[in-house]
Amino acid sequence: MAFELMAPLMFVGLAAFLLLGYPVAFALAANGLLFAFIGFELGMLQPELLQALPQRLFGIMANPLLLAIPFFTFMGLVLERSGMAEDLLDTVGQLFGPVRGGVAYAVIFVGALLAATTGVIAASVIAMGLISLPVMLRYNYSPRLASGVICASGTLAQIIPPSIVLIVLADVLGATVGDVYAGALLPGLLLVALLAGYVFITSMLNPAAAPALPPEARRLRGAPLWRHAALVMVPPLVLIFLVLGSIFAGIATPTEGGALGAVGALALAAAKRRLNMKVVREALDATTRLSSFVMFIVIGSSVFALVFRAVNGDLWVERLFTLVPGGEVGFLIVVHLMIFVLGFFIDFFEIAFILLPLLAPVAAKLGIDPVWFAVMIGINLQTSFLTPPFGFSLFYLRSVAPPQIKTADIYRGIIPFVIVQLIALLLVVFYPQLVTVFNDAKPARDSSNIEINIPVDNTADKPDADGLTREEKSASDIERMLRDGK
Repeated sequence: MAFELMAPLMFVGLAAFLLLGYPVAFALAANGLLFAFIGFELGMLQPELLQALPQRLFGIMANPLLLAIPFFTFMGLVLERSGMAEDLLDTVGQLFGPVRGGVAYAVIFVGALLAATTGVIAASVIAMGLISLPVMLRYNYSPRLASGVICASGTLAQIIPPSIVLIVLADVLGATVGDVYAGALLPGLLLVALLAGYVFITSMLNPAAAPALPPEARRLRGAPLWRHAALVMVPPLVLIFLVLGSIFAGIATPTEGGALGAVGALALAAAKRRLNMKVVREALDATTRLSSFVMFIVIGSSVFALVFRAVNGDLWVERLFTLVPGGEVGFLIVVHLMIFVLGFFIDFFEIAFILLPLLAPVAAKLGIDPVWFAVMIGINLQTSFLTPPFGFSLFYLRSVAPPQIKTADIYRGIIPFVIVQLIALLLVVFYPQLVTVFNDAKPARDSSNIEINIPVDNTADKPDADGLTREEKSASDIERMLRDGK
């Protein structure tokens, strides 16, 4: 009876550590080691269990997939500090300026473009908050709409490839990163369209909330504007094509694609004459901190998972989900509700490394496609950046928003955008083809009908100069060796 209580008690202990304010990585490792020693003292576990821990840690360090995280992070930070975001926002804002709600459309479009090049939420939200928010407030945009569209557009970096979240989900769920990237492409574009659709409806129903820029605010007019916009958008589009195109085509792995993106980002910054030691140092510093943060969480979750499985925690979780009615549908409903609620309080890394390793075996037994499951979880985790009290996107915008933007405006402004993201999640749940369309188009190999051709040596039957075949000569040699006593 005591052994069966170990798994639920581990969850309670982890919650207690987190509520006390300990860092997640150390809370995971400490909780795992604590219950391991309790198991040793009670005779439920053997001390040899921890001998598997060093091998697990070496396996984490040797995982080449995790190397893509610092590469893509470095790429995004270099591009953000090279001024690409400012150039894009300014030019695209002028491009959409004559349209009602045009600056909001520009924020969504640039948010999607930055997501496909930087993949870093903080960079996207802070850049758009510093540049676009004052413009929208100056021309009487609704503070709630302005703050909501900036926060929501910044989180597109979590679902549009090359997303760091998708790399983590693919690794945890055992899916191929290239397949997850291809599966997330249409849902990401769908979410962009839904965000733009909400701005369109708002501008139609309440024109005062999203006005067009007045003529005096439009510095660029006519054909040169389109030409200038094209010149500004070409560099990031070329980088997107090089990175994602090489991954989708199978030419490069995600890690190699990330390395290519990092080199490309340095080249773009150098082309803009904004590459200097300060930019490189700041990008490397932030990349090191984020990568170390991820690695410590992975190590802590590995310690927790080792002990949790030793006390049959995985079987306990599986039994819990077998009690959920509805089979696959019931499982997905419970999982998404759980992740959505947890997103209010903990970061997506913690959810990915604590909860998903326990859910992946259950999803596999139910026959759920891991790529579809990963994309659904990615969209759901995206809401964790928008939901108070711990939505990081809200904190990033609050740090750069002018005083007239109240925190209550930011919290209320993101509500409709969270609903939009949940609508996108429901569409992906009910229409899996949105995820599988590109992967289904790949030619499948039939493993049950594999033809293996073994080369036949026809020289064995051909006589040599003495008129003997190879077999006859071998027999003659054996007879001679026996006769000579060898």
